[in-house]
Amino acid sequence: MTQTRDEFEARLRQIGAERYHDLHPFHDLLHGGGCTPDQVRAWVINRYYYQHSIPMKDAAFMSRVEDPDLRRKWRSRIEDHDGTDTNEGGIRRWLRLAEAVGLDPDYVASTEGVLPATKFAVDAYVRFVREKSLLEAVAASLTELFAPKIHQNRIEGLLKNYDFADDSSLSYFKNRLKEAPKDVAFGLGWVLDQADTQEKQDAAAKALVFKTDVLWSQLDALHSAYVEPGRIPPGGWQPGTGLLDARAA
Repeated sequence: MTQTRDEFEARLRQIGAERYHDLHPFHDLLHGGGCTPDQVRAWVINRYYYQHSIPMKDAAFMSRVEDPDLRRKWRSRIEDHDGTDTNEGGIRRWLRLAEAVGLDPDYVASTEGVLPATKFAVDAYVRFVREKSLLEAVAASLTELFAPKIHQNRIEGLLKNYDFADDSSLSYFKNRLKEAPKDVAFGLGWVLDQADTQEKQDAAAKALVFKTDVLWSQLDALHSAYVEPGRIPPGGWQPGTGLLDARAA
């Protein structure tokens, strides 16, 4: 039975309440100051792979959109990450965080040392957006509904617990608090408008579950490799490599 608009929105929000990666133990460790410098660096390196893939995901989506209005609305997402003449963009802000934690930004941007599971998860998301329906692609992006809370917790936790944290190094998260609401408002409204049958609502909900799995699996891989000793897989970042002081030497 097709749900009302309000019922369906509540269903989507419940997915986040139960499955969003703010519930993952790695984030408790990170935000609570329990991560070692190398665990923070491993997180920055692996999360970069997700950050740098988002504009490619959005470009793949736009290449399939025939409605000029939808393309115009979606275009700002690419600019928010890649930057413009007046906005340095999220990718550059993330590399500033990398520098702040002692990593060579060129090394991070090379994506060397990214865990295989991170690549599999992120690449699967890009492929999902490229191949699934437009409704499913937009619905998958609705994890942004739940992001402001984790960004705020992260800003507060990192500022409280880590010496590297300041306005410059955390500018990515602070900017997302301003950028994400417009994306959320548009994306959610579009999905609620388009998902007008039970079949479409089920597909959209399943897409959002898939995206929460993508985010969760990245943290599982990170936790397994760097919190549980001796579990770094072949190709994963080895502590002591890709550091700024190594480049200076």
